[in-house]
Amino acid sequence: MSSQRKGEQAHGGPGVLGGGPPGRVGVVPKVRPKNSKATILRIWSYLNRQRTGLIMVYVFTILNAVLALIGPYLLGKAIDTAILPQDYSLLVRFCLLLGGIYLLGSAVSWVQAYVMTSVSQRTVYELRRDLFAKYQELPVSFFDTHANGELMSRATNDIDNVSNSLNQSVTQLLNSLITLSGSLVIMLMLNVPLTGVALVTIPLVVLASRRITGLSRIYFKDQQQHLGELNGFIEEAVSGQKVIKQYRREQAEVTRFRGISGELNQASIKAQIVSGLVGPVMNLINNLNFALIAGIGGWMAYHELVTVGVIVSMLNYAKQFGRPISDLANQYNLIQSAIAGAERVFEVMDMSSEYSGEQPQDLERIRGEVVFRDVVFGYKPGAPILNGVSFTAQPGETIALVGPTGAGKTTIVNLLTRFYEVSGGEVLIDGRDIRELGKNELRRQLGMVLQDAHVFSGTIRENIRFGRLEATDREVEEAANLANVSGFIARMPQGYDTLLGTDGTTLSHGQRQLLTIARAILADPAILILDEATSSVDTRTEMHIQQAMRTLMKGRTSFVIAHRLSTIQDADRILVIQGGQIAEQGSHSQLLALQGIYAELYNSQFKQAFEAG
Repeated sequence: MSSQRKGEQAHGGPGVLGGGPPGRVGVVPKVRPKNSKATILRIWSYLNRQRTGLIMVYVFTILNAVLALIGPYLLGKAIDTAILPQDYSLLVRFCLLLGGIYLLGSAVSWVQAYVMTSVSQRTVYELRRDLFAKYQELPVSFFDTHANGELMSRATNDIDNVSNSLNQSVTQLLNSLITLSGSLVIMLMLNVPLTGVALVTIPLVVLASRRITGLSRIYFKDQQQHLGELNGFIEEAVSGQKVIKQYRREQAEVTRFRGISGELNQASIKAQIVSGLVGPVMNLINNLNFALIAGIGGWMAYHELVTVGVIVSMLNYAKQFGRPISDLANQYNLIQSAIAGAERVFEVMDMSSEYSGEQPQDLERIRGEVVFRDVVFGYKPGAPILNGVSFTAQPGETIALVGPTGAGKTTIVNLLTRFYEVSGGEVLIDGRDIRELGKNELRRQLGMVLQDAHVFSGTIRENIRFGRLEATDREVEEAANLANVSGFIARMPQGYDTLLGTDGTTLSHGQRQLLTIARAILADPAILILDEATSSVDTRTEMHIQQAMRTLMKGRTSFVIAHRLSTIQDADRILVIQGGQIAEQGSHSQLLALQGIYAELYNSQFKQAFEAG
């Protein structure tokens, strides 16, 4: 749950007065693989969990490679013992045997691919599951400084690259190893001189492969980087469509998209062109090798130093010997792309969880006394937002926080919820430093109703139940009644079981806000935080929300961040935050009598309302 306020962000940066957390960035920092070997080992640790499937893959891969090695040998024998002597009955038997081997090889290859697909998909499922679970453990500060689209790209595109590589590379590497060694052994058994001829082009293959794959590795890393940037931009542009249309920025956004997409396009072209050189270059070398063996083999056959069947077998084995090297070069490109993606995934997984070092503990129902004692905090080192803030909220007391944008109002509740940790001083609840309390147990007793009412895709009932998953249907409906939301729910097509679109776009802002209040009522928190919950609704809707909030606040320590000062006149105490400190505090009437900052803010709003009326 992000605690950022719109007023404290300015195009991805802190608020005007520096009071908000760092905004989400639109450009992803470039990621370079740091340790490919370690990344491969980590991927293998996931893959190795599917041991039964892997063993089956190994067996079928070995069988497939052996069958592929038998074919050329039998073909050479058929030429020498059946075709040249014109023994047609023996030739038929050879043809049937070869046909059976090729059919069996195709069947084995299909089973191998099927099992490997299952293994790779289960592996990727666990990898994606662990990444998403890690996202849930990271602090709010992480999401404040990373673009949503870029994080989505790690969970989709990067992991898909790992999936593609696992699906092809694991079996291909084993198959290539067996084919290389098996072909070499059989070639040496058939004819040593021709084997030497076949090995002449190997250095060319190695040099060409290293050169091409070295370049493609660089370009594939850049391609993944630019893809993440593009995803981040698209996510930002789609979610901000109303703002883009309001300010007529469509063409400007298209221009920005073309720039980012153009960089991805250039990186992709370079990666594909360079990687695409592997096939033609390897074919050229293999054809050269084929011509050498055919020419020298023909000369040897003419002088009766070797049979025609052996030459045919050698030509086939030379192709089989060269193909794995070409395949390995092609697989190297795919593997490098997967490594680049996997490192981006593991980079997130290696980040410290906000729950690291905490010991799970039961926390009894708190009374709700909150003490800020000389609290100092800044989102960036050397730039404090709060500077020596001290106040006490008694159990059941309503504390209103007011002040200019960026003064530090939301920062106070960010520290209370431990979305961020204090830099100096301490925050106490019922006399205990909140750093001694487990974050989960602390937040279980805190309720928040934010300015941006977030509704999840799902039913209305599921959205309310989000506050307490074990709640019964009756408890959900009681919470809805208390939040004055049951009326509009009754008018929905399926009532509580009505499906809502993404972010509740089918509901008005006020309806979404009432749902979040019902969610908070169901959670039954001891301390309540209301962050400008009525600043974006009309007067009539505000009355319904205010009534629901009064029900919610009854008997609870409440912190209300207010934009409309008329909504907090009944607060027990109002804290005026300015310049990272409490400039004034007192009740509404006391602060008006002071004729200070609060009175100036209130009179200004009253004047604006009068003029508007």
